[in-house]
Amino acid sequence: MKDFINVLKRFVPPYKKYVALNIAFNILSAILNLFAFALLIPILQILFRVDETVYTFIDWSWQPFSPDAWRAVPEIAKNNFYWYVNDLIATRGGSFTLVALGVGLVVMTFFKVLAMYMAFYTMIPIRTGVVRDVRNQINGKITELPLGFFSEERKGDIIARVSGDVNEIESSIMSSLDMLFKNPILIVIYLVTMFIVSWQLTLFVFILLPVAGYIMGWVGKTLKRKSLLGQSQWGALMSQIEETLSGLRIIKAFNAEKKIRQRFEQMNETFRRTINRIYRRQQLAHPMSEFLGTATIVVILWYGGSLILGNNSPIDAPTFIYYLVIFYSIINPAKDLSKATYSIQKGLASVERVDKILRAESDIKSPANPKPIALNEAIEYQDVWFRYQHEWVLKGIYLRIEKGKTIALVGQSGSGKSTFVDLLPRFYDAGKGSITIDGVDVRDASLHDLRALMGNVNQDAILFNDTFFNNIAFGVEAATREEVEDAARIANAHEFIMASEDGYDTNIGDRGGKLSGGQRQRISIARAVLKNPPILIFDEATSSLDTESEHLVQEALENLMRNRTTIVIAHRLSTIRNADEICVMHEGKIVERGKHDELLAIGGYYKRLCDMQKF
Repeated sequence: MKDFINVLKRFVPPYKKYVALNIAFNILSAILNLFAFALLIPILQILFRVDETVYTFIDWSWQPFSPDAWRAVPEIAKNNFYWYVNDLIATRGGSFTLVALGVGLVVMTFFKVLAMYMAFYTMIPIRTGVVRDVRNQINGKITELPLGFFSEERKGDIIARVSGDVNEIESSIMSSLDMLFKNPILIVIYLVTMFIVSWQLTLFVFILLPVAGYIMGWVGKTLKRKSLLGQSQWGALMSQIEETLSGLRIIKAFNAEKKIRQRFEQMNETFRRTINRIYRRQQLAHPMSEFLGTATIVVILWYGGSLILGNNSPIDAPTFIYYLVIFYSIINPAKDLSKATYSIQKGLASVERVDKILRAESDIKSPANPKPIALNEAIEYQDVWFRYQHEWVLKGIYLRIEKGKTIALVGQSGSGKSTFVDLLPRFYDAGKGSITIDGVDVRDASLHDLRALMGNVNQDAILFNDTFFNNIAFGVEAATREEVEDAARIANAHEFIMASEDGYDTNIGDRGGKLSGGQRQRISIARAVLKNPPILIFDEATSSLDTESEHLVQEALENLMRNRTTIVIAHRLSTIRNADEICVMHEGKIVERGKHDELLAIGGYYKRLCDMQKF
C-alpha cells in the first residue's frame, strides 16, 4: 500500500478538487445509507409489535456550548423520532405509518444513489486525467532521454510500456481509485455506527477480521510478483512483433516465416501461462472475501443470538437486525477493497516498468547558465576520447574544421565515423577531451542553441507519416508554402512532389514508404535546406541509392553545401573527391588526412580503399 500511496502523491495532486468532492459525496452517501437502514427498525417494530415503550416528546432547548447537551442530541433525536412514529400509528394507523416510512426509505435511497453517482462523476476526471498525464510524461521523457538509453532497450519493450503498461495502470490502479476512496469511508462510518449500536458485538467482530486480512494480503503480494513477470514477457512479445515488422522483407527472402511463427508462438504461450496464473489468483479475491464475510456473519449471528435468547443482550432484536444489516453492508465494500488491492498489486508491477523510463536520468543536459554559441571561425575536436561501454571507440581525436570548409570522413565500418559526428550535437558526450565551436565547449551551450546550428541528412532518411509539406517543414515553425517549395526545388524534389496526387499535401505513408529511396533522401535534404543551418552533417547520404538517384541527390547535396561548414561520412569515395580535407579513420583514430590527390600519393589506407572500390 505504501507504493500505491506514493503513486497517488505523484499523479493525483493536480486533481485535488475532484478528490475532495469525491470524498464528500462518498461520506454523504454512507450517512444517507445509514439513515435509510435506520428506518428498518420502526418498520420491524410495527410489523412484529415488539416495542411497548412509551415515548414522551423532549423539548430541543439546550445550551449549544455545553458538552452534555451535544452528547444528548442522538438520544433526543431518537426519542422524538419514535414518539412521532408512535403518534402517527395512534392517529393514522399502522398501515399508513408503514407507507410513510416506506416513502421515507425511497426518498432517502434516491438521495443516497444520487450522492453515489456524483461520487462516480467526480472520479472520472481523476482517472482519465492521471492516465493522460502518465502518457504525456512518458512521451516527454522519451524525447528527453539520450540515444544511449535506447541503445540498451528494445523498441518493442518501450512500446509495451507506453501502451500495455499504461493501460494496465488505468485498468488496475485508476479503476480502483473509486473503490479505494469510497470503500474505506463506508467501512469506517459503518464501523463507527456498529460501535454506537453495540460495542460488545463490534469488538467480537474485530477479533475475526485480522485473520481474513492476513490471508488476503498474502495473496496480493504473490500477485504482484507474477504481474511483474507477465509485463516483462509482454514487452518481449511486443519486441518480437516490432522485429518481425521491421525485418519482414528478410524473413520472406530467407523463407523464415515458419521459424518466426514458431518463436512468436512459443513466447506467446509462455505469456499465456503466466497470465493464467495471474487471473486465477486475481479472481480468488471475490469468492475468498465472500466466504470469509459469510463465515463472520454466521459467527456474529450465533454470538448475538445467544445474547438475545439469554435475555442479557445490550440491544433488542430489531436493533440486532439493523446491526446485521450494517455489518452485511460492510462485506461488499470489503470485497471491493480486497479486489482493488489485488488489482493495485497487478498495476504496481506496470508502474515499476513505466518508472524505468520516467525515473531514468539523462546525462545529456543543458547547463544552468548556458553560453551563447555561434559558428564564425571553426569547430575543434581536442583530444577527444569516447566509449559506449568498455572499449574506446574514439582515441585521441584532434581536428579543426574551419567555417565554410567541407571535411570528409572515410574508413572501414566500425572505425568511429558516425560516433565522431554524433558527439558534435551532443547525442553523446565525450569521455575525455572537448569539442568547441569558436572556443565555446558544446557542453556549455544549451542543447537547443547547439542543435539549431546543425542540419542532418542520414543514410536512412527519417520521415514521418505525414504530408510532403509537413515533413519538409518539420522543426521549422511558421514555414510558408513558398519557402517549402523553394527548399524542395534546391533538393531536386519539387517535380516529383507536384506529380503526386495532392502535391505538397500528399501523405507519404509510414516512414515515407510510398516513395523511392532517392525521393526519400531528397525530402530529407529539402528539410535541411529549409532549416538553413550553418553546419551540415551527411552520414552516408548516397550510399544506398542507385546511380540515377545518386546523381540527383548528389546535385541536391552540392546545392545545399554551398557556403556551409560540412562534415560528410562517405563510403562511395567518388562523392567526396572535392572535399577540402579528407580524414581517414581506422580503429578510432585519424590515421591520414589531406586532399584526394595527396592521400593517393601517400599510398596508405585511403589508396587501398580507392583501389577496393575500383575493383
